[in-house]
Amino acid sequence: MIHTIIKKNSYQDSINLMLLTNAVAATEGVNKVQIMMGTPANKDIFKGAGLYTDELETAESNDMAIVIDTDDEGKVEEVLQKVDQYLQDQSISGASETFETVRTWERAKKALPDANVALISVPGQYAAEEAHKALDMGLHTFLFSDNVSMEDEVALKKKAHDKGLLVMGPDCGTGILDGIPMAFANVINKGRIGIVGASGTGIQEVTAIIDRLGEGVSHAIGTGGRDLKEPIGAITMIDGIKALENHNQTEIIVVISKPPAESVRKEVEALLHGLSKPVVAIFLGEKPTKHEGNIYQAYTLEETALLAVDLAKKNPIKENYADGDYTVENMELAEGQRTIKGLFSGGTLASEAAVLISDALGLGSHITNVDGYVLKQDGHEVVDLGDDKYTQGKPHPMIDPETRARFIEQAADDPSTAVVVLDFVLGYGSHDDMASALLPYIEKAVAKAKSQGRTLHVVASVCGTANDPQSYSDQRKKLADAGIIVKDNNNQAVRTALSIVGLKVEDPQKVLVPYEGEVRSFDLTVSEDITNLLNNKPSIINVGLKSFTDAIIAYGGRVVQFDWRPVAGGNEKMRKILSLLK
Repeated sequence: MIHTIIKKNSYQDSINLMLLTNAVAATEGVNKVQIMMGTPANKDIFKGAGLYTDELETAESNDMAIVIDTDDEGKVEEVLQKVDQYLQDQSISGASETFETVRTWERAKKALPDANVALISVPGQYAAEEAHKALDMGLHTFLFSDNVSMEDEVALKKKAHDKGLLVMGPDCGTGILDGIPMAFANVINKGRIGIVGASGTGIQEVTAIIDRLGEGVSHAIGTGGRDLKEPIGAITMIDGIKALENHNQTEIIVVISKPPAESVRKEVEALLHGLSKPVVAIFLGEKPTKHEGNIYQAYTLEETALLAVDLAKKNPIKENYADGDYTVENMELAEGQRTIKGLFSGGTLASEAAVLISDALGLGSHITNVDGYVLKQDGHEVVDLGDDKYTQGKPHPMIDPETRARFIEQAADDPSTAVVVLDFVLGYGSHDDMASALLPYIEKAVAKAKSQGRTLHVVASVCGTANDPQSYSDQRKKLADAGIIVKDNNNQAVRTALSIVGLKVEDPQKVLVPYEGEVRSFDLTVSEDITNLLNNKPSIINVGLKSFTDAIIAYGGRVVQFDWRPVAGGNEKMRKILSLLK
């Protein structure tokens, strides 16, 4: 039987409610439970989960909706007690906060007059409106929120450019501003390598490798994954590149992008050739055969980091950064075991894996995403479990192991599976101990395959640094102690998996040649606001997820928490009326 409880005017952010749902879902005697705000989009999720009831019709966007499927009516009260206890614990944990909490933009600016960045993580339907407010107040905007339309993104970025500001996002998962981790980010030493990336986990992987190699990062400016699409035209990437060109502490510029629109890529490349600084560029899916002029072109995220570090240290540039030994001894496979299953929490890491496997299969390096699968060929599968298809109403797989656990079980059930490849992404925002959370499922899958006469091999990489809130060395040790093959990065993990099934990527020997094309003249000046952003620690108004303040405070940033609530309780008609009256 399905029971519905509506808590009026009880706004909580979506991630907090996802974690709350997980906390109560294991209650014995409860078949299914879902806790979300009563927005129209969330009501559709309730329908998709088979948990929609007539009572949900009365829920507004500012109301918390709790739907419980149980055959024991007494379990409803037990779940509600757990919900109240969880929210009370959250309230107590925030009682000793060292920053001010406000409820309006005006009070936020008054509390932190020199604020120059707004970090926005409100639900997507409200995000563009709040971002416009931030820009109108002269604030650079880091837009973590997703589900923002392309039209809104174009409008926001054009407005920001005209005002001499940056919009990082939407769906900008990570960034580093003067040593301060933003949103989901690793703790990276400060240094002389500056990054602009249209890729969240791509930035994380590259910066983590740079850190572990003893170099550091001046800034990592996320652009959001759509910035190099044709309608947007790389507005943020171009302004970010110009900013790093003008930043004295940045000696090497790194550009990271998912597959771009060809016309936009050409414009970005033309700009890069006009810079005075060396550039390392990776356009995921492209397999470059040479370096040209001041641009060093990488095929993998590891190569991107290695090139940047060698340039920073003025080491000779190698012709091949992937000529390591990826073989593994004593790899027993039963007849028919021939496929790789890549189960990723990081979208860019999934894409990199798909590119490498596709290349090894002789299919080229071009990939597409269909329902979260970035590769599905001859039994080989690579899935981005952070794709919207798998995260609607559920925590991201960097936070919660449930979705990946289910896919690990499915991989073990497939008799063709020889290797499972996993990523473990550390840093602020990620699970406290994902190795321990996933190991029971991995061990169960390996044991099940063994009982059926098969050896299921598991290869993993850990994206993190020694200073991350999780212990990088401990995560690696837990995985290795469980018999998992642990590699230093995703590229090495995928190539090791390929070796196990008898496949290999052939890499070209790349040399540096002069650039013979036209070097166009660009206006490389940047605004005073952008110059100030890069030359000083940011002062941040955090609009939405309170947990984002942890990293800001820990690394010397100043922050005020905007305890955001939907205008007019989320009533769309009233909200539009109020907006018109302003």
